[in-house]
Amino acid sequence: MSLREYYKTEVVSKLIETFKYKNVFEVPKLEKVVLNIGLGEAIHNIKLLDSAKEELKLIAGQSPVITRARKSIAAFKLREGMPIGCMVTLRREKMYDFYEKLVNITLPRVRDFRGISGKAFDGRGNYTLGIKEHIIFPEIDFDKIDTIKGMNITVVTTAKNDNEAKELLKLLGMPFRN
Repeated sequence: MSLREYYKTEVVSKLIETFKYKNVFEVPKLEKVVLNIGLGEAIHNIKLLDSAKEELKLIAGQSPVITRARKSIAAFKLREGMPIGCMVTLRREKMYDFYEKLVNITLPRVRDFRGISGKAFDGRGNYTLGIKEHIIFPEIDFDKIDTIKGMNITVVTTAKNDNEAKELLKLLGMPFRN
């Protein structure tokens, strides 16, 4: 059973039971998953950005866009409009496929994994997970990478608060430790 079908059959009924929703449309759901790699070193070495873009394309299965600096910062030798990272937004089937892969395959590959923090919610029902090494993804060939890059994964939900969002993600298999 796919994650989307599991959500419709199992998770919705459990959330209605827990939070006493009057309407099915009140039940929170996944809206999108955003993957982001920020590379400050790309100021000096633009080839890092190309490799990050290719690796993010392998991980997400979708072509990322280059993010650019919004303002100039003289201390970092950064000019407005310089490329400093890449990001990709996943929705619908690709979002569910990525989320399932993240929870079931990728996170358990982290060394000494004991679960992820349950405190990284933003107050509006969105969860951001920071990953130090992008090599935990099975698509990345360890021999072909030049540097280990970190990345942020933001799971955007339609939940009104953090408790609803945490319960939704927990029912969808997110391994929280607290």
